[in-house]
Amino acid sequence: MNAAIESPSFVCWNELSEAQRHALLARPILTSNREISETARAVLSRVRREGDAALFALTKQFDGAELTSLRVSADEISAAERLLSRDASNAIDRAIGNVRRFHEAQTVPPIDIETEPGVRCQRLSRAIDAVGLYVPAGTAPLPSAAIMLAVPATIAGCRRRVLCTPPGANGEADSATVVAATRAGIDEIWKVGGAQAIGALAYGTTSIARVDKIFGPGNAYVTAAKTLVSAEPGGPAIDMPAGPSEVLVIADESASAEFVAADLLSQAEHGDDSQTVLVTTSTGLAERVESELVTQLQALDRRTIAGRALANSRLIVCDDLETAVSISNEYAPEHLIVQTQGARDLLPSITNAGSVFLGRWTPESVGDYCSGTNHVLPTYGAARNYSGLGIEQFIRQMTVQEVSLDGLRSLAPTVIELARLEGLDAHAAAVSVRLKHAAGGGK
Repeated sequence: MNAAIESPSFVCWNELSEAQRHALLARPILTSNREISETARAVLSRVRREGDAALFALTKQFDGAELTSLRVSADEISAAERLLSRDASNAIDRAIGNVRRFHEAQTVPPIDIETEPGVRCQRLSRAIDAVGLYVPAGTAPLPSAAIMLAVPATIAGCRRRVLCTPPGANGEADSATVVAATRAGIDEIWKVGGAQAIGALAYGTTSIARVDKIFGPGNAYVTAAKTLVSAEPGGPAIDMPAGPSEVLVIADESASAEFVAADLLSQAEHGDDSQTVLVTTSTGLAERVESELVTQLQALDRRTIAGRALANSRLIVCDDLETAVSISNEYAPEHLIVQTQGARDLLPSITNAGSVFLGRWTPESVGDYCSGTNHVLPTYGAARNYSGLGIEQFIRQMTVQEVSLDGLRSLAPTVIELARLEGLDAHAAAVSVRLKHAAGGGK
């Protein structure tokens, strides 16, 4: 598709060579990848050196906001509550309720078993102590992201939950984001965005104490900053590579072209670096979707952004649904929408996707906001080896073992023999010295 999508076109999968197929499924190369990384590195270095002063200066430079304080105050939170309509408040509360119910179901009981008599083994959960939650606000505020990050952090029991979000030019954080975060369990909100927010969370400043793990999506600079700080010795962990949004739709002849086009555009409007892909078994549907994209785009407030994103999009026609699923698994989309007859029947063969939306009545929008699943998902093919955000990412698992004397006597031959095989005499001695002490009447 060209950027204006005046004459979008589809491609036939079976007419492409392997090299052409690979190129077709490649993500748009982030422009000046090295430049993005170096810019993020420079911002991080400045935050490490200058602390709060860098945050004030960089916020003015990148967000056009001249702040007098970095933290969202209690008065600002109260003002944000007053600014929201009752409908907006109710929508936030309903979304929080559904997300909370789904994530509470993800908690798992501790394991406590005897692997053999006298040998007790446990697996216990401990919440990460301090977590940093990043909520973008570049071309549009994202209160839904505050919900998706804050709810599992709160359920997990993380003692300190810090949220950073860019201010508007007026120096204030988005009201809906502040309200959503507060109602979802956050009481520390900072008006800092971009790579500088990641630096503050990673290194700490006079105002913002460092955290142990950083969560949340962002633009290319935020993603680069997260990657950089997580690679530093002693740096914070990060949730996943979560960059520009993307969707892939699998559809057959039964699908609604109007629905498919709406789903593609709902992702395209996120940003001009978003990517949308349709894989269909129907040439007729592909043609109808082309027409619908042109028509529906004109009615969007963000049509300029969505139009630019469509330049990176693909319409692919293939022979059958098995091939369509294979293409999707190779692409490993952040969001996968299945609009086919018997959509659920395809689920067992779907292996690589951040979140799956089955059937004609399941737009990706419900997952973005309020079905209950989390919308912080791996992008750029990372769904091959990362999961979407869940409560388990806010928790560490700790194992415990307790062995009685009889249990140690039983295990001793195995430990000593394995230690001998590895040439680790001290490992064997740690067992044998205890048994010798016990044989001599020690306790």
